[in-house]
Amino acid sequence: MKLKPWIEAMRLRTLPVSVAGVIAGTACAIYHHGFSVVPMLICLAFAIIAQIVSNFANEYYDFKNGLDKKGREGYRRGVTEGDISPRAMRNATFGLLIADSLLGCSLIWWGGWWLVPVGMAIAVFALAYSTGPYPLSHHGLGDVAVVIFFGFVPVIFTEYVQTGIFNLDYVTLCSALAVGLLAANVLIVNNYRDYEDDKAVGKNTTVVIFGRKTMARVYLINDIVAYFCLAIATVNAPVWTVAAWICLLQQSSIPLWRKLKTLKGTALNNVLKRTSMALLFSTICLLIILCVWKQGEFKYHSLL
Repeated sequence: MKLKPWIEAMRLRTLPVSVAGVIAGTACAIYHHGFSVVPMLICLAFAIIAQIVSNFANEYYDFKNGLDKKGREGYRRGVTEGDISPRAMRNATFGLLIADSLLGCSLIWWGGWWLVPVGMAIAVFALAYSTGPYPLSHHGLGDVAVVIFFGFVPVIFTEYVQTGIFNLDYVTLCSALAVGLLAANVLIVNNYRDYEDDKAVGKNTTVVIFGRKTMARVYLINDIVAYFCLAIATVNAPVWTVAAWICLLQQSSIPLWRKLKTLKGTALNNVLKRTSMALLFSTICLLIILCVWKQGEFKYHSLL
């Protein structure tokens, strides 16, 4: 078995989207005086595998439903190009889904049995994005689903399994919304690149429904709102943090938005990768700010 087609099917360039939610959730846990390395690592592995499952399912079901064709824009599709058999991709999808579900069940030790329906919802989303009676990605709902399942769900529940408490304050909710919006931008770039192919087969992504020009504006608006949310989440931190978010917006988001408007086809692959990495870098900055901030508070209080 050749590994390269499988590695390409995982879409490694976008996997930072999964990592980012767990990092942001851990940052919020630290802010709320809680951190536990084992559940954090389990959440990280669970999130990455769940995204791979969704990517595999997308490749398998788009092929099965005739939505992919050879020579499609973007990254090489192993099933469509004949590098991976449909049966092998189907088996890998459901095999990984079962393994990930079992891994997720281990979080019951920290979060309780009621986490089971949450895990089931994540599993359903991983498949419902591409298949089922109403595939989300085919009806302009993929972006909303990404905000929920790559933003709010990983941030809130990663924090919960580490602290044992739902801390739904401005820090957690603003961080979750920011991660969700930046993750949605990764999907916007992906669908922007695939516009012609998706439109030809009737796959109604938001870019197909609203057009490239509108979704390019949404990309920029998402970035502005996301960094505004991150500034709110760290509003009580030193004033330089606000300058840091403004700098990120100016030096990363705006240049990528300009490239998005001017490039087409495979030339957008680099924008996709950089949009994904910008999300990851932003959550690392959030983690550093909240860690340094809280450590400073601890030291200050220890002197009193």
